[in-house]
Amino acid sequence: MLSQRTRDIVKSTAPVLAEHGTAITSVFYRNMFAAHPELLNIFNHTNQAQGRQQAALANTVYAAAVHIDNLENILPAVVQIAHKHVSLGVKAEHYPIVGEHLLKAIKEVLGEAATDDILGAWAEAYGVIADAFIGVEANMYKESREQDNGWNFFKSFIVAQKVKESDTITSFYLKPADGSNVPEYKPGQYISIRVSIPGEEYMMIRQYSLSQAPRPDEFRISVKREADKDPNGVVSLYLHEQVQEGNTVEVSVPAGEFILDPAKTSPVAFLSGGVGITPMMGMLETVSTITPDRPTVFLHAARNEALAAFQVEVEKHAANMSNMKYKTFFSDKPDGYISRKVLEEFVDTAGDVYVCGPVPFMESIIRELHEIGVKNEQIHHEFFGPAMQLDNK
Repeated sequence: MLSQRTRDIVKSTAPVLAEHGTAITSVFYRNMFAAHPELLNIFNHTNQAQGRQQAALANTVYAAAVHIDNLENILPAVVQIAHKHVSLGVKAEHYPIVGEHLLKAIKEVLGEAATDDILGAWAEAYGVIADAFIGVEANMYKESREQDNGWNFFKSFIVAQKVKESDTITSFYLKPADGSNVPEYKPGQYISIRVSIPGEEYMMIRQYSLSQAPRPDEFRISVKREADKDPNGVVSLYLHEQVQEGNTVEVSVPAGEFILDPAKTSPVAFLSGGVGITPMMGMLETVSTITPDRPTVFLHAARNEALAAFQVEVEKHAANMSNMKYKTFFSDKPDGYISRKVLEEFVDTAGDVYVCGPVPFMESIIRELHEIGVKNEQIHHEFFGPAMQLDNK
């Protein structure tokens, strides 16, 4: 337990963190990677270069300061981040390294304002928060390795099949290289793919949604090919252009909290934009198979027909369902957006709603869902990248 004095000091730093948080985390990452370049095998280099990781960590540190009296308030964020950490292979021994460089960064940025009392309080608070992460992640690692066909960290998988789904999205069917089966996973979860790209000094890891309902012997991911010069697309280009059927990639166990409850029979809506359709496919297939009478809505937004993946697959699932409405919207055509009017027409405000897509798409959709009366606890969303808050007000 933290002393009242420690909590008071940490709370008093919240305004400073709001102002200087990103500067502190930028210095933190720069110095940590200089001292421990091996950690670049874990962190997303693009998120670092574009400042997203720094901003996300700043938000987390600020939230810890604000909620230091009731850290259980940030437990949902801890669990969400812990899923990411486990899928990346973050270990308990990494936390002291992070703590050391975070405190040094606070001192470097704030100078004399970072008194011994402030640094001591944050060292104590960081220890408590780190222990929370380590404990949550230890349980996740234990569950991962003890489940049927489970493992920790990364395992070799063979690309059994590559299937083009649209002009930009290709599916990769992955089977364990040792011939074993795969662990059970929940519809909506993701796996990490780790690759060593020729010419790149460090390993690269990216997370991709599992885009089909659970199978005993394989995973399927569906990857969007980013533009050639897009820094976000280094791994996607490698997968699309270099990785062929029969090649091997390294894969983590499934993780993530953006999941469907397959036992529910109440109304459900899946709203996706672009490659955000991928986790929805596993969810839709699960509903189609387990609860085919469940009232279901499936709305997807794409720029045009050439970029709309899985249309035939969606129709196949719909044919097996007695109460499904679905529609695809193309932004290059009139009325090609999922508007409030569309949501009012299709979405049952008493049911669950799943949203996935580009951040602006999700912010707009969630804001409109609130406007038509869908409660926040009924809305589930997922995006990839550092943990951040959506602006849907």
